[in-house]
Amino acid sequence: MDKSKGSRRQGRTLAFQVLFGLGFDPQEGETNVRRAFDRNPAVLECELEDARGFASQLVQGVCDNLAQIDKVIGKHSDHWKIGRIGKVELAILRLSLFEILHRSDIPLKVAINEAIELAKGFGDESSRSFVNGILDAVARAVDEGRFGIEKKMDKKTDGKQGTATDTKTRAAK
Repeated sequence: MDKSKGSRRQGRTLAFQVLFGLGFDPQEGETNVRRAFDRNPAVLECELEDARGFASQLVQGVCDNLAQIDKVIGKHSDHWKIGRIGKVELAILRLSLFEILHRSDIPLKVAINEAIELAKGFGDESSRSFVNGILDAVARAVDEGRFGIEKKMDKKTDGKQGTATDTKTRAAK
C-alpha cells in the first residue's frame, strides 16, 4: 500500500544519508558498516522500523558489492574517475545501482526515479542530469541483457526475451 512506498522512500533517503557519510569515513566489514549505520543521526531520528530495516539492507548491500558497483559507474560515466564524482552523486549512484543490479523486487524505472528524486533533494542543478545519464546507460544495458539480469524498462513484454542488441540505441546518448 501507500505506507510501504512511503517507508521505502524514507528508507532510501536514510540509506543515501548513511552512504554519503561513509564517503567521508569509509568502513570495511559488516560490523563497522552496521555501527556506522546505527550511529547515523538520520537513522537515530527515524521512527519507522520498516524504513530503517530497508535502509539497512540497502547500505549493507551497497557495501558488500561496492567494487562491482564502482566498476559499473566507471564504465558508464564517460571518463569520470570515481574520485572526481561528487560525494552526493556517488552515494546516489551506488544506492541506485545496487537496486538495479541486485534487487529483483525493484523495477528499473523505480530505481532511476527514486535516484532522480534524491538528486533533486540533495544535489545541485547538474546532479539530476548526471545521475540520470549514468543510470539510463546502465538501465539500457540491463534491458538489453548485458548484465544477465531479468529486468526490463517499462516496455510491454509478452513473455519474449529481447536478445538482439540495438547498437544504435547503445551508441546514442
